[in-house]
Amino acid sequence: MAVNNFNQSIIEEFRANSGKVGGPFEGGTLLLLTSTGAKSGQPRVSPLAYVADGERYVIIASKAGAPTNPDWYHNLLAHPDATIEVGREQFQVQATVVEEPERSRLYAKMVEKMPGFADYQRKTTRQIPVVVLERA
Repeated sequence: MAVNNFNQSIIEEFRANSGKVGGPFEGGTLLLLTSTGAKSGQPRVSPLAYVADGERYVIIASKAGAPTNPDWYHNLLAHPDATIEVGREQFQVQATVVEEPERSRLYAKMVEKMPGFADYQRKTTRQIPVVVLERA
């Protein structure tokens, strides 16, 4: 429950401030991903850190190094068509899970921008998936 309340406050702050948020995400690049629930079929909004790779948006299914993948990752596997909000813009995207060696390159790019992602990989035995979002 606490995570949902925390996420909801980030979502509200993001939308009220054209994509800018404070707290632990201040100065970072954040987007809002609206995916379709894998089981529920309902829209789910997740605030996520991202790094740009050309025209693509790269998100990491780290779940802060938890042993399981985040719900949004399972949603994108089931329904790769999604919507993202970046700044004031909102648009449709297609999600693709990237394979090696691109996965490692993009993960390193995220770590360079947000070093905490290196800790997440150290905390878990799973290989953390990297997802690329491209405009539909």
